[in-house]
Amino acid sequence: MKRPGPTARHRLTLTSSVVGAVIVALDGTVLTVAQPTLRRDLGASLVQVQWTSTGYLIAVACLLVFAGRLGDRFGHRRVFAVGSLGFGVTSAGIGLAPGIGWVIGLRVAQGVFGALLQPATLGMLRAVYPPDRIGRPIALRTSAIGLAAAAGPVLGGALVGQFGWRAVFFLNVVPALALGGSALAVREPARSPGPTVRLDLPGACLLAVALACLVRTLVGVPGTGWTAESTAGLVVAVVVAAVFVRHERRTANPLLPPAVLGSTTVGAALGILVVASAAMFGTLFAGSCFLQEVLGLDPLQTGLRALPAAVMMVLGAPASAVLMRRFGARRTALAALCVLAAGVLLLSRLDRESTAVPIGAGFLLLGAGFAGVMVTATTVVVRHVRAESAGVAGALQQTAMNVGPTLGVAAATVLMPLAGGVRTGPALTVLAAVAVAGLPLGLRLPGRDGAPTPRPDCPEANAGTPYGTMNTRQSTSRSAEENDGTPATRGRAA
Repeated sequence: MKRPGPTARHRLTLTSSVVGAVIVALDGTVLTVAQPTLRRDLGASLVQVQWTSTGYLIAVACLLVFAGRLGDRFGHRRVFAVGSLGFGVTSAGIGLAPGIGWVIGLRVAQGVFGALLQPATLGMLRAVYPPDRIGRPIALRTSAIGLAAAAGPVLGGALVGQFGWRAVFFLNVVPALALGGSALAVREPARSPGPTVRLDLPGACLLAVALACLVRTLVGVPGTGWTAESTAGLVVAVVVAAVFVRHERRTANPLLPPAVLGSTTVGAALGILVVASAAMFGTLFAGSCFLQEVLGLDPLQTGLRALPAAVMMVLGAPASAVLMRRFGARRTALAALCVLAAGVLLLSRLDRESTAVPIGAGFLLLGAGFAGVMVTATTVVVRHVRAESAGVAGALQQTAMNVGPTLGVAAATVLMPLAGGVRTGPALTVLAAVAVAGLPLGLRLPGRDGAPTPRPDCPEANAGTPYGTMNTRQSTSRSAEENDGTPATRGRAA
């Protein structure tokens, strides 16, 4: 039976998800360009300027999972609307801020609304698209993020040069407010009645403290190196995380549903996102240092040398969705991790005599590999949870994409001085090994038939993947889901 094509609701949801993700990505890239001018105009110290980024990152990391749970409880579109409107209002406030203290405070508030916004962009997609159709929307979302990453520094530089640093914050005001208004104007489909689940506020607080300590520790490493304070912060993060896991296993209404927390498929995909993003962003940091301090390139020339990575993010994401549909998530992720590791290794071989060709080839492989990993792992995370837990799944994906890059940059910062000066070869070799470490996790992803690698010795480890295997006999259920946007009942794979 022919399946119905996309409806207006599908298109509106996809547009909202893509534009929402672009707004957040663009905000981070243009801020980096604006910070030097902001510092001069407001007479701020370097530490204060760093907190305009650090405060935002900590706020986002603390609240992502709880925000995803709010979306599961009250509706992703409502949470998305609140996040978009708040993000736009705080952006305008930062543009009008009279001093650096206001900027830092409003950036923290913007991080709160960003945490509401980000998981909802994936939760809305999962609520509308059936599991076997969600790969392409996620690929389009990934391409848009890559485009924003490429255009952000150029656009930010043009705005700062022409209108000053305040202009980069006004850039997102109209799109964010328009998104929030349109989300409020669209009526959500009736939610199926079910038992009201209480929000796990103690669990949310424990997770927030653990992530805040972890992110604060990792963000501080590039500036101060690894110190006793860094060790203490990491120890606190680990201890609180252990308390959080114990709490989740004992509480009646956990923040992370058992089907998500205990799913080896979802856990493997999240682990792949962490190691791949750590390798990717650690390499970008080390590569930028090499290009500017060893080869003597200016920031614009450095950006142009790294441009193939962004281009391949844009082009590689749709191609990855096609490959995943044809060969399965397991093979696609394994191949993408190998391409990513090859790109890192190629860049680790650069020296003072390196030309634009090997540099461009290294960044091209880097972007192609990361695009494949991001599309595949994100699709697995969102697909292999029930629709009522899509917000938490999206939040965990976003958390992995926040922790991974900070971990990679911290690792590169610690490793580069150990090799003497700005030698990047040893640091990049370690980061390539980090990417390769994701291969065993890739074996746990579903194959072409949608089923993860079985573990006869541990049957319970295969639980939590109700959408693992889908066949043509289920097309009637899938079509019904596309028509009304509610999850149809599916049998578990035998």
